[in-house]
Amino acid sequence: MNKRNYGYARVSAKDQNLARQFDAFAKVGLDKNKIYADKASGKDFERPEYKRLLRKLKEKDVLYVKSIDRLGRNYEEILSEWRHITKEKGADIVVLDMPLLDTRRSMGGLTGVLITDIVLQLLSYVAQLERENTHKRQAEGIAAAKARGVRFGRPKIERPEIYGKIKQVYIAGNITRKEAAARLKVSPSTFDLWLRQDGIR
Repeated sequence: MNKRNYGYARVSAKDQNLARQFDAFAKVGLDKNKIYADKASGKDFERPEYKRLLRKLKEKDVLYVKSIDRLGRNYEEILSEWRHITKEKGADIVVLDMPLLDTRRSMGGLTGVLITDIVLQLLSYVAQLERENTHKRQAEGIAAAKARGVRFGRPKIERPEIYGKIKQVYIAGNITRKEAAARLKVSPSTFDLWLRQDGIR
């Protein structure tokens, strides 16, 4: 059976660049057509290109990733996925940034397997910890910004000076809510919101 080499790259956001991972694959001679890439979170493995890659991956094939966190950032799922690829599919994995994580090489029998497992578990743990810390830092940053008075979301629309008069005309039944909103140059939903804030249903 001819073995095939594949690469998998991932970044979390659509505006992030995959170039460094592609450069690393080029250095080991990977065909561009055999590289799969997702712009998606590493929280799980529900990613379209990763799923396509798994369907292609066969026994004796080799999967390259630049670093373990490019594979994913969920500790339990990384370990599960690693075992699925290496044990169930019978393919190999090479982590370019960590030479110890290369299942093509025999590393001294049982001791080598133990070392690989320890390194994998440690790196998987670090990947998830970094993801959790990133979320924590983001939450702390938002909380600090709110404490400084920074507002998030759409800016509040100020009521025009003529709002009071238009409201009375509307309440008297002389104009519709749509007409009232048009005179105030706002949407009917904004006019409705102002009425609710004034206790008018």
